[in-house]
Amino acid sequence: MRKSLRALATLAAAATALVAGLGATAAAGSGSGPAHHSHHDGYGHTKIRRGIPVTAERFRLSSPDVRDGGRIPETAWANGFGCTGGNQPIRLRWKGAPKTARGFAVSMQDLDASTGSGFWHWMAWDIPADTTSLGRGLPAGATSGTNDGGRAGYAGPCPPAGDITHRYLITVYALDTPSLDLPATSTPAVAAFTLSGHVIGYGRITATVRR
Repeated sequence: MRKSLRALATLAAAATALVAGLGATAAAGSGSGPAHHSHHDGYGHTKIRRGIPVTAERFRLSSPDVRDGGRIPETAWANGFGCTGGNQPIRLRWKGAPKTARGFAVSMQDLDASTGSGFWHWMAWDIPADTTSLGRGLPAGATSGTNDGGRAGYAGPCPPAGDITHRYLITVYALDTPSLDLPATSTPAVAAFTLSGHVIGYGRITATVRR
C-alpha cells in the first residue's frame, strides 16, 4: 500500500513539473516572456537600441526647416535613387544643453529602412562646444563623417516609392569630450558606437517622408 502511495505521489509530482514546463514553453513562444523581442509589424523590422544612456539630459532641438513630427521638405531630400530633391542638410538649433558639454555630434537615421539596422543619412562629430546651431555646413574643426551610402556628409532621404512612411531620427548629442579621435572615413556605426560612451545630453526631432 505504501509503495502504491509513493508511486502515485511520484507520478503526481512528475505531472506537475511537466505541466509547468509546457506552460513556460508556451509563454516563451507567445512572446509573453521577458526575453522575447519579436516585432510583428508586417515588415520584419527590428527595434534598434537607443545608444543614449538613461542618465543623459534632454535639451531642446528645433529646426526652421521641419517641426518635430512633421514632414521633411523636398529641399532636403536626396538628389538620386529616384528622388530629385535639393539634398540640403536640415538646419538645426538647440538650447539648454549641459553646460559641461565639451563638444557635440549630430546624426540622422532612417528607422524604417529595410536593412535590420536602419540607414544613417548623416553623421558628424567634433562640433565645437560653443555651437548652438547648424546651417547648411559645419563649423570649423568639425568632422563630417560618411553616411550609409558610402559618401561623406549629408545624404537626403529617399525611401522606396509606395513604402510605409519612414521616420527619420535627427539627434544632436552633447558630449563629455571635444573629439572622438576618429577619421572621417569611419562608418556611421563605428562613430555612433564611439560617441555612445560620451553622451551627457541630447536633443531630438523625429520627421517623416513617404513617396
